[in-house]
Amino acid sequence: MSGTECIHGFENQLCDSCFPKAAPVKPVTRAASTSRAKRVPGAPRASSSKMPALADQRVYHVTHISNLENILLTGQLVAAAQIESPILDVSSPLTREMRGTASLSTGETVDRYVPFSLVPESNTWRELRDGAGEPRWSDAARAASSSDFVFLVTTIRALGTDAVLADGDAAAGETIFATDEGAMTRMLGNLRADELTEDAEVLIHGSFAFDEVQLVGVASDKARDRVKELLDAASFVTKVAVYPPWFIQ
Repeated sequence: MSGTECIHGFENQLCDSCFPKAAPVKPVTRAASTSRAKRVPGAPRASSSKMPALADQRVYHVTHISNLENILLTGQLVAAAQIESPILDVSSPLTREMRGTASLSTGETVDRYVPFSLVPESNTWRELRDGAGEPRWSDAARAASSSDFVFLVTTIRALGTDAVLADGDAAAGETIFATDEGAMTRMLGNLRADELTEDAEVLIHGSFAFDEVQLVGVASDKARDRVKELLDAASFVTKVAVYPPWFIQ
C-alpha cells in the first residue's frame, strides 16, 4: 500500500472520508453599523484556495453493475441516445422523453451526453439509492438494490475541453450551461458557495473512454470481486475500492 492510499483503498486523496474537502468558508456576521462591500448580483464569488481547481474536480457516474460488462466490452461510457436497450434502464419513459427533447446551446439534446455528478451524494443518486419513488425512475430502478450499483470516478480534466457544466438538472428549462473553462470555473465557484453542487451535472458529448476512469467505487467485497473479474476479462487495470458510505441511506 502506498503512502497516499487510504484504508478504503483510494489513492491520490480520492477518499472523501480520509481526505475530506475543506468546508465552505462562511461569512462573518457583523454589526449592522459596520460597512462592508456587497457582492454585485451576478458577479463571481471569491473562491477558497483549499478547493480543488476546475480541472481536478472529481466527477461521478453511477451505473448498475449489470451494465458494466457492456461498458467494458466497448471500452467506453456511451450517451443514452446511442444505447438501444441497456440491461437495466433506471430512467422512466418520461425521463427519456425529457432528456431527448431538451437541448443545450450546442443544439444537441441532453441524451446525447454522458452525465456525471460533482459529488457522490448527488440528489439523483440519493433518490435512486433511497427507493427511486420519483417519476423520473423506472420500475427496474425501484426493484434494484443500491449495493448493486457502482461509481465510476474521474475528473473534469480527464473529460477534456468538450465538457459542459450544468447548474442543475440538464433537462430542466431553467438550467444554465457553461461551456468554456472560464464560465465553468465561475459557475463551479458559485455552486460551491451556495452549496448547490448536489444538483449540478457535468456532461461529455457522445462517449467517454473507460481508460480515463480512475477508480470504481463499490458497496461490498462481493461487488469488488465481481467488478475485478469483469475488469480482468476486458484487460482493464482500473482500481476498485469498497466504500460503503456512498451506498448507505
